[in-house]
Amino acid sequence: MRYLIKTGLLALLASTMLLAGCATPKAYDYTAYRESRPASILILPPLNSSPDVKATYSMLSQMSRPLGEAGYYVYPVAVVDEMFRNNGLSSPGDIHALPQNKLRDIFGADAALYVDVKRYGTTFMVVSSDVTVSADARLVDLKTGKLLWSGSASASSSEQQNNNSGGLVGLLVAAVVNQIANNLTEQSHTYAGLASQRLLAPRPNGLLYGPRSPLYGKDGVPQ
Repeated sequence: MRYLIKTGLLALLASTMLLAGCATPKAYDYTAYRESRPASILILPPLNSSPDVKATYSMLSQMSRPLGEAGYYVYPVAVVDEMFRNNGLSSPGDIHALPQNKLRDIFGADAALYVDVKRYGTTFMVVSSDVTVSADARLVDLKTGKLLWSGSASASSSEQQNNNSGGLVGLLVAAVVNQIANNLTEQSHTYAGLASQRLLAPRPNGLLYGPRSPLYGKDGVPQ
């Protein structure tokens, strides 16, 4: 009897864990997004929470493309950055602290994209060397100050599973070689592009298609 009860409890626990693992992610609430209907987006220089000083401009240079392809007008990031600098604002932290209505008055954009680069660069561990870029983003309505959308994404070289038959020594050598190659070829910039695409291209619970896209209003979420 005890064996049957124990077996039944284990089976119930296993089925519960399986159902939890297969649960559908909660749908994002696009109410504010639909009400705002932004057509133009101002990308602010990203905050950099990583130790690599190149993270901000590596990400900034690659975020316009997925937004443009999604159907939004994107203010040229180089022009925007230069305008901030000419007005004494060179720190992303200071720029992010500007009032939304001030950004609206200056640029006339419908919404602003606030990004924080959480990880950027190569991490060397005992038997591996991984390039990882991850970032969080918020889309804010510049007319009302309302949060329209938030999300996060990452890209890493560890996604590519490579088998090494050389044992521990082979793994160590491969890790060192990868570390050198990553530093010499700026692989972080490549993965920043992939992370930007994953972060900003329309996807489930991601940004919606903009009004310049033929898919506008056809992504399953009414506009």
